[in-house]
Amino acid sequence: MAEKNVRWGIVGAGRIAHRFARSLAHEPHSELVAISCRSAGRAAAFAAEHGVPEKDALSDEALGNVAGAAHAVLLARPDVDAVYLALPHGMHLTWAVAALRAGKAVLCEKPACASAAETRTLVDAARTAGILLMEAMKTRFTPLYRRVRGLLAEGAIGELQRVEALLENDMGDRIARGGDYLSDPAAGGILLDSGIYCASWIDDYLPGPYEVMSAQARWDHGVDCFVDAELALGATGEKTARLVTAADTACPRTTTLVGTAGKIVVEDMHRPQRAVLLADGAEPVELDVPYTVDDFYDQIAHFTDLLLDGRMESPVMPLAATLRCAELLDAVRARIVA
Repeated sequence: MAEKNVRWGIVGAGRIAHRFARSLAHEPHSELVAISCRSAGRAAAFAAEHGVPEKDALSDEALGNVAGAAHAVLLARPDVDAVYLALPHGMHLTWAVAALRAGKAVLCEKPACASAAETRTLVDAARTAGILLMEAMKTRFTPLYRRVRGLLAEGAIGELQRVEALLENDMGDRIARGGDYLSDPAAGGILLDSGIYCASWIDDYLPGPYEVMSAQARWDHGVDCFVDAELALGATGEKTARLVTAADTACPRTTTLVGTAGKIVVEDMHRPQRAVLLADGAEPVELDVPYTVDDFYDQIAHFTDLLLDGRMESPVMPLAATLRCAELLDAVRARIVA
């Protein structure tokens, strides 16, 4: 495969799939060859916008209205090397495992699964198949994120003591309206959808396991719309973290890394391009590190390189990290529903 492009199929045709396809068009070793979804009209529109031949716009409607038929056809195609899984959270396990069994590398939109148990099953399936699987935690691949990682390694704020990851968005009445993945009682809620970004920042800088010291939540139509959890690392609890995520209130959307000699505050933590370094005894240093292309691109390029190199796992977003993040969200969920 080293001398040819990675041929991609996109499973799902929602908003996030469109953003992915636009970014994929900039990756020089990738090409989009097929798309699958339920609606024939949506599949055709997606294909037309992103340069996919009409015959490769697969839909359940065109295949007799059998649920999942289009995804199954896409996974059976020999001209698809990798899939980007852009389905609702509750469908990730089923179709990611199906893709792995079909021999396709899988870039699975976050969260990888709806629970730690499901994530464990998926990780085991990837390792058994010996096929590349990566959770699409795009934040970790952005240039600003890598710059912040470098500053921590250089000791710019001393030893890291605390991570505060806050991602609050006003999503209007999406949960209340229903018919949305956020309102799914089994795999919806803001903790899974946005809290996974918080969990990833916390895990990457202060890997767990964590004890959930306290947690509070607000609920809307049976799913969480706000979660605020205080965490302690390990038995001594000397290092701590806070996870806050919301669908019903806007701002803040920051990650603050607190060390023994200062702190770094990252703006728009799920799509970071700016931060400020506040080292003790020094003037603030503004960090402005724009995207290479957009917030998806570096993740796509990384995954493509892994596949072309024959790698089974990402060193940036390894399967162990995916599992730890799922376990962290499970621990918080257990506390807010107790």
